[in-house]
Amino acid sequence: MPDYDFDLFVIGGGSGGVRCGRIAAGHGARVGVAEERFWGGTCVNVGCVPKKIMVHAAEYGEWAKEAPAFGWNEMQAGAHDWARLAAARDAEVARLNGIYGRLLGNAGVTTFEARASFIDDHTLDVGGQRMTAERIVIAVGGKPMRPEIPGAELGLVSDDLFTLKSCPDRIVVVGSGYIALEFACLLRGLGAEVDLIYRQELPLRGMDGDLREAMAEALMNLGIRLHPGHTPARLDKVAGGLKVTTDAGLELETSQVMFATGRVPNTAGLGLERVGISLGKSGCVPVTVEQATTRQHIFAIGDVTDQLNLTPVATAVGHALADTLFGSNPRRASFQNVPTAIFTSPPAAMVGLTEEAAAQQGPTEIYMARFTPMRHTISRQPRKTLMKLVVSARTRRVLGAHMLGEDAAEIMQGIAVAVVAGATKEDFDRTIGIHPTAAEEFVTLRTLTRRVG
Repeated sequence: MPDYDFDLFVIGGGSGGVRCGRIAAGHGARVGVAEERFWGGTCVNVGCVPKKIMVHAAEYGEWAKEAPAFGWNEMQAGAHDWARLAAARDAEVARLNGIYGRLLGNAGVTTFEARASFIDDHTLDVGGQRMTAERIVIAVGGKPMRPEIPGAELGLVSDDLFTLKSCPDRIVVVGSGYIALEFACLLRGLGAEVDLIYRQELPLRGMDGDLREAMAEALMNLGIRLHPGHTPARLDKVAGGLKVTTDAGLELETSQVMFATGRVPNTAGLGLERVGISLGKSGCVPVTVEQATTRQHIFAIGDVTDQLNLTPVATAVGHALADTLFGSNPRRASFQNVPTAIFTSPPAAMVGLTEEAAAQQGPTEIYMARFTPMRHTISRQPRKTLMKLVVSARTRRVLGAHMLGEDAAEIMQGIAVAVVAGATKEDFDRTIGIHPTAAEEFVTLRTLTRRVG
């Protein structure tokens, strides 16, 4: 048998790569992990964590505006200190970044702060060093993309938000996925005038139709100007800022432009052609259900596979792969009924099938409610909550749940347990609600809204 330097080498120190390497080492494998940018990957450094901190900051401004309705006469939203927020955010990111590195060290993993690329099937160039490994995992994640239009280099991408020295007084956000909507909302909450440009009629393509409509209304209520049916055609410098021109002739002058039009797998320069691994349409690394590439000892996990690009999915897949390869416990992480959330203002969350997807599978019952939550009957803010269950008419199983409203993400985590467990509508009906909460609506939805499929 060849004498390799490592039993497993992981290229990429994001959430999935770190979990895979740490668990494999715990099973006794000799593990190396290389990360060229920062430990913890996108989520910890330029994604979930710093973004959520900024979402919290924006929420405080809204609460201050609403406080007088509840008798807090001295509370008011003043000028926001962007620099103080940035310092607190960056300190927390640095703390978590260090934790990720220590997790690997404490597990006995050898770490390299360097780019790794393939030399041959079992050999890597790791920052100029040659390293060999019996098995290799590609976990390099993705990166934001810019559209191929004149002047695109003048705009920001999502990573750039975390290096801005001040809040733009006006910004145009291009896109209508969760990244675009989250950044549009938090920037609006921190004081920016925001325009949102997107191609579709409604934001959040691929998500439940009722939720998409409710989200568009929520964005407008926040003061975000929506421009559906537009695609940017060019970006030009003008006095005092930038001008966006769309394919339909719309012109918007602004301080900044942020493109949130998608992410691409970070596969450039890996040397995959040297080992006979061809990339998929999006530049992703195609894998089998066992996460194997066309080379059976080389695996890929996380966003680089462009399957379900969520941090908890990457960590679950990495853990399962390590257990399979080194823990005598072959298993796969499930991609079914994965709950997710969009941290807009208010947030949205969902698990399972949309109404449209469920209707394609057979007769489906829809139970839905829209109402003003108790807080906003007092604040008088134009915020509505949407709650919706998608139920199989044949089996009575709850196939999907969707919510837009305060605490949607926190509520949906518990609902996801029920959906994964196969709960029926009758299981929901006989569950006693916690009163007074918005969450109780999920177990008191009794009136059928419509049948589809």
